[in-house]
Amino acid sequence: MSPHVLVLGGTTEARELAAALASRPAVRVTTSLAGRVSRPGAVEGDVRIGGFGGAQGLADWLREHHVDAVVDATHPFAAGITANAARAAAATGVPLVVLRRPGWSAGPGDRWHEAASLTDAATLLPGVGRRVLLTTGRLGLAAFAHLTDLHFVVRSVEPPEPPLPPDMRLLLARGPFTVEDETALLREHRVDVVVTKDSGGTATAAKLAAARHLGLPVVVIRRPPLPQGVTAVPDVPRALNCLGLGPH
Repeated sequence: MSPHVLVLGGTTEARELAAALASRPAVRVTTSLAGRVSRPGAVEGDVRIGGFGGAQGLADWLREHHVDAVVDATHPFAAGITANAARAAAATGVPLVVLRRPGWSAGPGDRWHEAASLTDAATLLPGVGRRVLLTTGRLGLAAFAHLTDLHFVVRSVEPPEPPLPPDMRLLLARGPFTVEDETALLREHRVDVVVTKDSGGTATAAKLAAARHLGLPVVVIRRPPLPQGVTAVPDVPRALNCLGLGPH
């Protein structure tokens, strides 16, 4: 029977991994998407939509579908999914590979303020700026809803869920973005502080370069830690190596 790999997806790296696995005739790949984005990108191989019902539900699915390996290639801030994957893998004995693109690092000219969470970022904001470009995704904006004296430009792929900051302008857009466009956006909206999660990668990194160019501070929300005993690989080739499926 062909080995069955479950990819917990939703990222560019997950799609790249699914394509690499689907190109191998001897491998069966299923990508699981949470279903939070209404128009996900095309994914090669089998696709399932929706949650598993926690760690126990995922463990049951792994057994029922005879999964031989799991790759958690979810967003770096999907801590709940990663924790469930670690528990399900331990319960079933199925190998787990965590694929995470490297995070961003501050360079010369950057004015970064690190925050441990959305709540921590909201606490920092009033002392850093008054006109905020908020690019933390459509979930979790409740952490900023009490900041009535600040103006927010919220950029999200899809409309965010309430409660929301009262003084807010919503921009619906999907990366990648250019440094020129990001610089123009910051100037147009007279932004004086940027708030972002440390998502890593290049698709949304241009805002950091634009903020650096304009001398603006950036509140960067640190990634949640991985579960104890779990380590991550930074790219698709190394994930394939962990699966015993190097270049072919």
